[in-house]
Amino acid sequence: MSDNPTEPASPTDQAKPASAVADAAAPVSNPQQQRQRAVHLAQAIRHELQKAVIGQDAVIDDVLTALIGGGHVLIEGVPGLGKTLLVRALARCFGGEFARIQFTPDLMPSDVTGHAVYDLHTEQFKLRKGPLFTHLLLADEINRAPAKTQAALLEAMQERQVTLEGRALPVPQPFMVLATQNPIEQEGTYPLPEAELDRFMLKLRMDYPDAAQELEMVRQVSKSTRSDMLDVQPLRTLLQAKDVLVLQRIAGELPVDEQVLDYAVRLARATRTWPGLIIGAGPRASIALVRGARARALLRGGEFVIPDDIKSCALAVLRHRVRVSPELDIEGLSVDQVLKQLLDQVPAPRQ
Repeated sequence: MSDNPTEPASPTDQAKPASAVADAAAPVSNPQQQRQRAVHLAQAIRHELQKAVIGQDAVIDDVLTALIGGGHVLIEGVPGLGKTLLVRALARCFGGEFARIQFTPDLMPSDVTGHAVYDLHTEQFKLRKGPLFTHLLLADEINRAPAKTQAALLEAMQERQVTLEGRALPVPQPFMVLATQNPIEQEGTYPLPEAELDRFMLKLRMDYPDAAQELEMVRQVSKSTRSDMLDVQPLRTLLQAKDVLVLQRIAGELPVDEQVLDYAVRLARATRTWPGLIIGAGPRASIALVRGARARALLRGGEFVIPDDIKSCALAVLRHRVRVSPELDIEGLSVDQVLKQLLDQVPAPRQ
């Protein structure tokens, strides 16, 4: 780590991977210097993740958007596209705590949050914290657990605390849930309730890579000693927990013009009366649009939020908060197609 707070950080500096955000936190730096170093670090993380997750650049940007925006992510895709790999790669680049929960039909809420155990030596009950008390939580195949177990995440996702035996215990900060689910196989699965879906800032869809990217993936994986998966061990640790908080603070301070703010609210409100949508997005969507847009602006190196930042994360913010009418569903129209029509027709403010 650099001892000179005015020395510019480099994303390719192997010896000083976290110097950018360390300098960004230094009080002697002015806001512009802090922002530039945060941008360099965010771009370095993106580059590092692209080494492990091939052909999913848009999804990588979305996950970083949620991390910087302080939200949670639901990742949907058929098996074998790298959903779990992406989360493991992010955990490898992150020096904080990481935990994984494999959701199964017999998983109990106490397996997630923790429970009280009786200590024979002290003859008292002690709280044993569950895997939920971490910075990054991978909820793998979250739709395989029943509703009561899924609900164990709700309090932590919204209030950043867990109530155990009547005590409210805060979870570490930052706290991010990255949940995965398979949209194809429905046997033995439980649909996520609307209240839980609304607590995810983004819902991402991982699709098949194109031919060139799949060829590169096969080339790299066939050289790996880890069977049929890419190895995340070579990835550098670029972030500590306090660094993520600095990134979130810097992104949260990026200015948003009143017209851009109004555009985000109009998009969310339009879903409530849009033809073909029987359920619209609530106020959490408006908030998530602005938070996501601020993170997008930081990722692209912008000094303020523009309408395109709102638009670029709108699909991921809205797709799990709305429902298509049965008539359009029968016609084969997807949620994304309806939302794209909405985004095309709701006017954005001129820059």
